[in-house]
This record gives sequence, structure tokens and C-alpha cells, in this order.
Amino acid sequence: MARILVASDAPSVRAEIASTVRGADTEVREVPSGPEVLRAVRESPPDLVVVDMQMGNMGGMAVCLELRLEESYLDVPHVPVLMLLDRRPDVFLARRSGAEGWLVKPLDPIRIRRATRALLAGGTYHDESYKPVPVAVGAAAPSRTGTSGG
Repeated sequence: MARILVASDAPSVRAEIASTVRGADTEVREVPSGPEVLRAVRESPPDLVVVDMQMGNMGGMAVCLELRLEESYLDVPHVPVLMLLDRRPDVFLARRSGAEGWLVKPLDPIRIRRATRALLAGGTYHDESYKPVPVAVGAAAPSRTGTSGG
């Protein structure tokens, strides 16, 4: 059974993640703050931590950095982190903090499931929905058919 810890100070975000990933083979615990993530990981390490980037007293980046620091001291086992980002520029912070994955809000169930599955399987998930769509420079304009009446 997969154990996922969801951390956000917004009850709606916790509920959205929990309702999307909860199932017969998945147990979800919710905490409303960063310091509670650290306590929960020490008490009973989850298989995945999903953490909101913006939390009042200890945001997602600080949580992830603290988990990696505690891991380096061998105080906690390695736990993959999926970070929920509010804006595209936060991808830089997610990378720097050592998160294995991130999603840029607004969230949707399909991306949430894909990301959690990938991280639970030992992989990574880097949300690319925030990237601009490339446009070919010098591409021919679409042809128009028909004639104009006069």
C-alpha cells in the first residue's frame, strides 16, 4: 500500500490532492504546515510527500531542503517530494530544493495522478504544461480555399 503525505495550509488543496490519489491501495495523510511534515516523516515515513510551495510558516522549498538535510544526517530515509507550484518561475526553486517532481497550478486530476505514479515508481515528474508552445519561425501561413464573391 502506498502512503502519501499531503502538506498545505489550504484545506482545498489538501482535499483536491487527497481525493485524486486516495484509493484501495493508497493511504493519504494530511498536514497543514511544514514543521508537521518533518514530524510525520520521522514518525512514519511515507512513500511520497506532496507539498505546497506556499505555506505560511515553512513553505515547500524549505520542507524539501530540510528533508534532504535530515536525510544526509541519516535521521530520515529518502522520501520523494512532489512540489505544487503557484507560478512558472518557481520551477527554478523546485529544482534547487531537490524535489523529484513538480506541478504548476492550476492542478488537474490527470497530471496529479501521473506525477504521483511516476514518483511512487521511483521516477521523476517535471510538469511541462507551463512551457510556452513553440512556434516555427518562417512557417508558411495556412492556405485558404474558396473565392471571394464580388
